[in-house]
Amino acid sequence: MKMVLNLAWRLFKHEARRGELTIILLAIVLSVSAVLSLSLFSERLQSALTDKSAEFLAADAQIRSSDPIPETWFEKAQSEKLQVSRQLRARSMVFGGEKMALVDLRAVSDNYPLKGHISVSNKPFGIEQEINTVPQPGHVWLESRLFQLLRVELGDEVEIGDARFIVSEVLSEIPDAGFNVFATDPLLLVNMADVSAMQITGPGSRVGYRGYFAGEEGDIERFYNWLQPQLNDDLHAWSTIKDDESAVGRSVATAERYFLLASLLAIVLAAVSIAVAAQRYSQRHFDPVAIMKTLGATQKMIRRVYTMQICFIAVVGIVLGIAFGFAIQHLVVMLLADKIEVALSVWHWRPLLIAIFTGAVCAILFSLYPLLRLFSVPPLRVLRRDMDSGLSSRSLQFGAAGGAVFLLMWIYSQDLKISAILFISGVVLVLSLLVVTFGLIWLGRKLGAGRIGPWQLAWARIRRRAMDNSVQLISFSITIMLLLVVLVMRNDMVAQWRAQLPEGTPNYFMSNITAQQKNKLEQHFADKEVRVESFYPVVRGRFVAVNDEQVNTRVSKEDEEPSEGREGLGREANLTWSNQLQRENEVIEGVWHANEGGQTQEGTFPVSVESEIAKRLDIKMGDKLTFNIGSEIVKTQVTSVRKVNWQTMQPNFFFIIHPDAMAAFEPTYITSFYLEAERKADITALMQPFPSVTLFDVDASINQLRDIVDQVSMAVEFILVLVLAAGSLVLIAQVQASMDERQQELAILRTLGAKGKLIRLSVIFEFIIIGMVAGLMAALANELSLYLLQTQVFQMDARIHVEYWLLAPIVGALVVGLLGALGCWRLLTLNTTTLLRRMV
Repeated sequence: MKMVLNLAWRLFKHEARRGELTIILLAIVLSVSAVLSLSLFSERLQSALTDKSAEFLAADAQIRSSDPIPETWFEKAQSEKLQVSRQLRARSMVFGGEKMALVDLRAVSDNYPLKGHISVSNKPFGIEQEINTVPQPGHVWLESRLFQLLRVELGDEVEIGDARFIVSEVLSEIPDAGFNVFATDPLLLVNMADVSAMQITGPGSRVGYRGYFAGEEGDIERFYNWLQPQLNDDLHAWSTIKDDESAVGRSVATAERYFLLASLLAIVLAAVSIAVAAQRYSQRHFDPVAIMKTLGATQKMIRRVYTMQICFIAVVGIVLGIAFGFAIQHLVVMLLADKIEVALSVWHWRPLLIAIFTGAVCAILFSLYPLLRLFSVPPLRVLRRDMDSGLSSRSLQFGAAGGAVFLLMWIYSQDLKISAILFISGVVLVLSLLVVTFGLIWLGRKLGAGRIGPWQLAWARIRRRAMDNSVQLISFSITIMLLLVVLVMRNDMVAQWRAQLPEGTPNYFMSNITAQQKNKLEQHFADKEVRVESFYPVVRGRFVAVNDEQVNTRVSKEDEEPSEGREGLGREANLTWSNQLQRENEVIEGVWHANEGGQTQEGTFPVSVESEIAKRLDIKMGDKLTFNIGSEIVKTQVTSVRKVNWQTMQPNFFFIIHPDAMAAFEPTYITSFYLEAERKADITALMQPFPSVTLFDVDASINQLRDIVDQVSMAVEFILVLVLAAGSLVLIAQVQASMDERQQELAILRTLGAKGKLIRLSVIFEFIIIGMVAGLMAALANELSLYLLQTQVFQMDARIHVEYWLLAPIVGALVVGLLGALGCWRLLTLNTTTLLRRMV
């Protein structure tokens, strides 16, 4: 064994000096560095984004309860090294002088919030600034519109319950305020120590309690595992940022899935590059193995020597790959430090382990078939150079390579769906390319005949090197397909994010507008050069029956299971009516009732239902829905189901009823408008004639959401650049893999008198043909992958990308042709004598 190890090490050093191991070593370095830099950056960025998004919860996790939260739960959380904070929520009346208003009262502990900041301003609707304190006992902070409703100023006193408070700040924003244009009560913030003095939590009061927790993910998970058996679904609800269904939560979740996808594709690209390099390495060692066998080396000895060489290469490649991966990731983080918040101090072990595992698995499994071919080389090759390996079946190669790819993807992603989609798309592409290869052989036989020119010579070479070209074609196509998937997903995803919040997105909402105020308000705003968006009529009603079957009205929106009977909303619904379909609403079933009449013969009216609520409440097309509005009963029939984009900052509704059904009801209206930051001081003058109208300032929420989207988009750009770089290196490795055989071909052609120009053009045309076919097949396979990914994983609307059907073949031809020309250029410049000497 010692002799074998010594021989393997000496052979390794000898070939390292000659540069024999360069290709396979670079492939392993590429795989490890790409996977490490991508996954480490992704995990650090995900942590940063999750931490930033946690500001919308004011913590990493929170528990909501309708009963006081036991103190022992907070004590247990603190024993698990978690930070804790408390909040009480109640609807209460506040009195200021002769005015009063119903408010959303929040009483918070001194360390609230655990994530994010409270913003205040020095005057109503003024410029906000972040602070790190909460109201002192005896003090209250009022939202801007409360100053209008109560006619108070800073320093005045207001009364809440049995206690009096000094108004000390104008409250602009709290992290977990939420966004709901139907929640009309303005915010009011007090200290938790003042709750007992107010006496607002007695029998009959509607009070909610919240506990906030922040800390390491493992500590929170451990605390939740302890807490879960004690939770009552009727009283408690636990949530983290991963459970967030808001626009922020969805954007972060989509970004995380994209990072995962990009890292998976980097693994596949790295695996392909190692397979190509191992193939060339094996072919270049046929002669040494044949010589060793003639000198008496056993099959077992040869296996050990070359297996150890692969292990040596893998170890060196993994070490260098880790070093380069860290360097790349640190460099990018520093370059983007002013745009993306990524903490280099946060360490993650998983990317390092995955990178090492990737390098080891790729080096072993993707070298399996080439090594087996190497081991089966007959000793007679010493005399007959035309004799090849005795192992010719490629089923083992495809089986080992495919199994390795799927194993790596599954272990890395821990997501069977994404792994299966990418793997199946790749298999379909490979099978299609094998069929295309036979077509190219047939076409090459036709076009390669007759007078010899550059195109004919290129087609003849494609036919002659059919199997090698099939592997090359598969390699190019998979690489281009993966790059297309990353590129198109990036474009579609960022476009979707940008569409949510285009420039001019309304940053103020108004509700409680009466029919008498509607026209006056619109004219008043027009006079001030402010455009008001559409007005939505709203009445509050209760959804009470489906097909005359009473629904359970006690189930809240957050409950997972109804306690008894058919599930309902459990609260009043905000009902609107219109014959015009809202923006970002799409009818996916039935017909929009603009095309329907009013009341049917059965006395019902058309209603359109949002798809998710229809699924949750088991409402189907044709069902008869009954609503109780005040003392009136309105009977409707489902004529359409809508898909709603809840990520847009606009009012959306579960139910939209035909206007004829609501003619007897007096609505209030909701609308919105956009106001530039420099005109924020005009808010008071705009709203002064309409003191009863409720104003919502969502500018801070929009800016925070835009900030997250911008950071995610920037990260996506970096991910795209890394994957493109990895793909380019794979293409270069594939071109280099064919250099030995091309050298022999060139020597023969030169000996037979072929001109240099003819040879150069034929090589370039060969790569152009392969690149064009690879690009076209990649574009077609890209559509399959994108359809499955967008509909099954990213919940996006799939569409056909015809532009890439034209672009991919052209770019494939140009890029592969250019890489082929550059890779072969030095070879093409050698004279005949030098080429012949290299063949000896």
